[in-house]
Amino acid sequence: MRQSQVRLHVNIDHVATLRNARGTPYPDPVRAAEECLGAGADGITAHLREDRRHIGDRDVERLRSTLLGSNRTFNLEMAATDEMVRIALRCRPEVCTLVPERREERTTEGGLDAAAGGDSLARRVRALVDAGIKVSLFVAADAKQIDVAHAMGAAQVELHTGEYAHGKAGELPRLAEGARRAHALGIEVAAGHGLTRENVPPLVAIPWIVELNIGHALVADALFLGMREAVRAYRQAIELGISARERSSHG
Repeated sequence: MRQSQVRLHVNIDHVATLRNARGTPYPDPVRAAEECLGAGADGITAHLREDRRHIGDRDVERLRSTLLGSNRTFNLEMAATDEMVRIALRCRPEVCTLVPERREERTTEGGLDAAAGGDSLARRVRALVDAGIKVSLFVAADAKQIDVAHAMGAAQVELHTGEYAHGKAGELPRLAEGARRAHALGIEVAAGHGLTRENVPPLVAIPWIVELNIGHALVADALFLGMREAVRAYRQAIELGISARERSSHG
């Protein structure tokens, strides 16, 4: 298949961060989501943290209403807790991405240790799957983590790209091997964290990656380009990677 089906999901958390800095009703993350969708984004991602530092419960409700029936995806990032599972079961996003969460961190750092999650994580994954919600686990490109995600019934893994974004040597081949392993197990492969217009094309050149989740850099670029133009710029970066992927496959 032609891999132009690499989906772009925009994380709008940092629009809410800016709003919350002054306690104003603006900028509205739901308006940002509408702008992204209008520019061709395939879905919207929002992380409802336990401390509600950016996205709030009302934002989740409004995003669910906005995306309902739009043929676009609402991806709710959340910790693997009973509270968050209850919220997900109530609002029914298309996708729930389970991520690690620590109150002292600035943003999600590192992948979820699915292998250490045990029965409690498996139970929460099963509750979401049984409700018809697609489950993604945000994990490192590590064989053990990917195998556990598969065993738990996750339909997708989102590979953590933070070390790649920081320029750590050897990360691109490691991500490629993780993507290959997940694909071989029948798991869909997404990627995210720290992605920019500059580092997206080499990542997308990896076969098997079908989705990117991008937030901070895209919202930052939108300050200068506007939200719609920023989305289009990231779509162009994705297309550059797809072109490299196709050249490689034919070479």
